[in-house]
Amino acid sequence: MRHNTKSVTLGALLILAFLFLSRATAAATVLADPSTVLTSIFAPESTPAKSIFDLSIFVLVITAVIFVVVFTLLVYSIVKFRGSAANKDREPAQVYGSTQIELAWTIIPILIVVVLFLATARTIHAIQDAPEPAAAVDVTAIGHQFWWEFRYPKFGIVTANELHIPVSDPARPTPTFLKLLSADTDHSFWIPQLAGKTDLIPNHPNSMWMDPHRTGTFLGQCAQYCGTQHAKMLLRVSVDSPEDFAAWVRAQQQPAVQDEKVIVGRRVFETTACINCHAITGTAATGRFGPDLTHLMSRQTIASGAADNTTEKLRLWIQKPDAIKPGSLMPAMKLSDADLDSLMSYLETLR
Repeated sequence: MRHNTKSVTLGALLILAFLFLSRATAAATVLADPSTVLTSIFAPESTPAKSIFDLSIFVLVITAVIFVVVFTLLVYSIVKFRGSAANKDREPAQVYGSTQIELAWTIIPILIVVVLFLATARTIHAIQDAPEPAAAVDVTAIGHQFWWEFRYPKFGIVTANELHIPVSDPARPTPTFLKLLSADTDHSFWIPQLAGKTDLIPNHPNSMWMDPHRTGTFLGQCAQYCGTQHAKMLLRVSVDSPEDFAAWVRAQQQPAVQDEKVIVGRRVFETTACINCHAITGTAATGRFGPDLTHLMSRQTIASGAADNTTEKLRLWIQKPDAIKPGSLMPAMKLSDADLDSLMSYLETLR
């Protein structure tokens, strides 16, 4: 009996040890190399993410204690009151009620639920009702099948798939507040290290915020099934120092480069289906169905993070999108080699 009880208790302790070890490993990895890119809830780097993490650990500890107690009592009952040859013809003692026991298994669960409710409500209130300071950065995030559009109303910037925000210094907080919209179907915005999941629902604006505590790159993705390429609707958040963020804003506010050496490629862009979906500042291209390409080559990835932004990958993406992202809504352009070369030369100037 003692051996079985100890085994159950040991199992519960091992589960708790695994959870805390996961947290410690993630934290140690980040401390050893802050540039390490993780998608882990166990390494929060923002106030909302830290609040959610603390609540999760609190709930896990309570449920682990319940697990230990219930299974200890279960094993005890199975062993102590098991049938045997000596008592197979006898009926066990009949207990018709115990006020003390009935009060205990009624009041204790109610108290547990109340505690969990109050802790959860407190966290939800702290995150959802946080005031927006004057220094906050406003971003409108729009989910599309299967990419992200980011608009910075105060700066007049439109970009795609890679969100740039400033680090938030506790002495001078600079949180980023996002307004979440959907252009087509349900999506969900989730960067595990920076904030919890928040849905983007058509005709129902939503909001969230984050205040990263360190610079670096943080990964996430759409967390709501939205179609064939949901799994490759990735997110990349670059948290910059105040100086780097200001420099990025200045660069993004510049119009597209006008280089006469690539005028042929620009004509290819403006006379094919590219112009119907994409926009490039300073040109006739004002499409909104696809990402804004004004500063295309300043991004690290294409196809919403599905491929690195290299000449070879970009060329393949234009000619055969399904080779990178099967089921994407980007059409295969089927350009001649000469037109594709000219178009590539033009796109590579959009920095």
